[in-house]
Amino acid sequence: MPRTAHGIADLLSLTGADLGHSSWLEITQERVNTFADATDDHQWIHVDVERAKRGPFGGPIAHGYLTLSLLIPLWSELLGVQDVGLAVNYGLNKVRFPAPVPAGSKIRAHGSVAAVTEIKGGAELVVDLSVEIDGGAKPACVAQAVYRFYS
Repeated sequence: MPRTAHGIADLLSLTGADLGHSSWLEITQERVNTFADATDDHQWIHVDVERAKRGPFGGPIAHGYLTLSLLIPLWSELLGVQDVGLAVNYGLNKVRFPAPVPAGSKIRAHGSVAAVTEIKGGAELVVDLSVEIDGGAKPACVAQAVYRFYS
């Protein structure tokens, strides 16, 4: 169950808050293939299972941008925001993909609030996010996301 913020005033108090971890999410080959179809990125390391087994990662891997896009549902498990009129994914300050996500593995997100700034009509949160791979030594993705919430 995510931490819940009630309104802008509550959001403004979150600087430095550790938001904990999301649940684990399995990255199936079907999900990888669907993402490849949606983005027209059919590189063999993602979709050709047999060739990928002989490739540099020992099997197919998820697209980095698939991992990044999954921050949306994983983020929703970290912080619920109520009593605001509008929430906007404002962008990213930084994104890196330190380790590949093998198809069939599980990932989860960890988040902490780096900064909260009052803006006209609301608040801007800067959140440090890390996508962990179950059993992995390095994160699959590290990102600093910016979210805006308006009254």
